[in-house]
Amino acid sequence: MARPVTIYSIQWADLPFEVFCQKVKSFGYDGVEIACCGDHFEVDRALEEDGYVQSRWDILNKYGLQCFAISNHLVGQAVCDRIDERHKRILPPRIWGDGKEDGVRARAAEEMKNTARAAAKFGVKVVPGFTGSPIWHMFYSFPPNPPDFLEKGLAFLAEMWLPILDVFQEVGVKFALEVHPAEIAFDIASAENVLHAVNRHPAFGFNYDPSHFVYQNVDYVGFIRKFADRILHVHMKDAYRATHPTEAGIFGGHLPFGDHRRAWDFRSPGRGSVNFEEIIRALNDIGYWGPLSVEWEDSKLDREHGAAEACAFVKRLDFKSSAIAFDAAFATDK
Repeated sequence: MARPVTIYSIQWADLPFEVFCQKVKSFGYDGVEIACCGDHFEVDRALEEDGYVQSRWDILNKYGLQCFAISNHLVGQAVCDRIDERHKRILPPRIWGDGKEDGVRARAAEEMKNTARAAAKFGVKVVPGFTGSPIWHMFYSFPPNPPDFLEKGLAFLAEMWLPILDVFQEVGVKFALEVHPAEIAFDIASAENVLHAVNRHPAFGFNYDPSHFVYQNVDYVGFIRKFADRILHVHMKDAYRATHPTEAGIFGGHLPFGDHRRAWDFRSPGRGSVNFEEIIRALNDIGYWGPLSVEWEDSKLDREHGAAEACAFVKRLDFKSSAIAFDAAFATDK
């Protein structure tokens, strides 16, 4: 094993943080990626309450767990999104407030700045998350998009996120955007656009997750090589993509995850269509030695069984780069 294997806590936010830690230690994980969700990590308490940050480390240390990142996907989503009733379900009440769009966005932006400050106080260097998108609803381009829709969308992203990224840089933490449908960056081409829009900000990079590429038919190994210097964190998450015609295609047919009529679905690592072998080889090539964080999602598999199995799968899969060429042992010109 070359890298620590961790697990993202957001899918376990229904459990108290200590119960979650106790379980994942028993599953064999080396550490956790803590979500700003449930009681796992609360940004306002981390900045305002004496002893709160230490209380998180006390639990981690009790179970011999490491932590390399805290993540704030849900609040980050509200920074650039067009706000509607869906966001009320995922945002803390203090961020939602009266639900008026400008106010929600402003409070979400301030919370992301505070997340950077809380991460620095906690002692981690990376915050994976989402940016939201003011133009995701225009991805299909019908009715035809106006010619400047992308330019305006990227300009709005820069307006909202450059001040946030400046705070990240000030406190020595980096923001890792998870490239993902519903974000302004959802494939290689759109990720390039975003990197340009934020002027290649030194505090900006990517949280790599192949599951969101495989069903889009995006080159998920090529993404690693394309953005080698911007891969800040890695999710080990799988997705199945059908190779035969289905009742609902890539857009999902408004069917819930787990419905057999879907053309794709998230699956426990090793049970889907992602070629993790090639991912590990590419990560070795670019020199990424950070954590491999399992983001466990599989609607038809027991969560605890799946998480334990996923840990063993990733640990078995991971390997170090060779320090010597395989043919060096029999070279005649030594």
